[in-house]
Amino acid sequence: MEKLTLYIGNKNYSSWSFRPWIAMTAAGIPFEDVVIPFDFPAGNPKFKPVSPTGRVPVLHHGDVRVWESLAIIEYVAELFPDKGLWPKSAADRAVARSISMEMLSGFRALRGACPMNIRRPKRRIDLPDGVMGDVARIEAIWRELRTKSGGPFLFGTFTGADAMFAPVVNRFDVYDLVTDDETLAYMAAVKSHPAWLKWQEAAVAEPWIVPEDEA
Repeated sequence: MEKLTLYIGNKNYSSWSFRPWIAMTAAGIPFEDVVIPFDFPAGNPKFKPVSPTGRVPVLHHGDVRVWESLAIIEYVAELFPDKGLWPKSAADRAVARSISMEMLSGFRALRGACPMNIRRPKRRIDLPDGVMGDVARIEAIWRELRTKSGGPFLFGTFTGADAMFAPVVNRFDVYDLVTDDETLAYMAAVKSHPAWLKWQEAAVAEPWIVPEDEA
């Protein structure tokens, strides 16, 4: 099989990049990651030669180009059907894809007010309307699925659905948004995963500062 190369943005800030990276790493799928930092307010002109949209993440596999976090996870799941990127049962896969799409297209108040920032010291900020409604909905998703599966992850083992919510785990943590024991237990499971720790180590070591993401 030809090599997989995942082009990503800053590991400290790029929530979109984090999702396919942690999904593939947690599943043990071999790939090379290439960081192209957000050197300019509108991104980085170096994105354009590697990505049809001029944005990251984008996966290169031979002549194939796949962009958008969830599409990358789906593509890799087809390449490696035995790696457990989605749950085993069809019903669970349907739910996993549904909540992944909900994450992809929703929760705009939370995402706008609380950018992902791995190395941010934990502290609260003044929150605009809508953020805590997003938080409540996400907590309900996590609680329902972990109750059904028995945990520690949403469908028992770490899947693409957990990867899609990984940036939210950071947001809940560093902006001190939640106190529920079940929510904190799920966050602790994700944050202790070896793939999370590997990304975190690299993110903390990055030299770049993006002022607009330093809420």
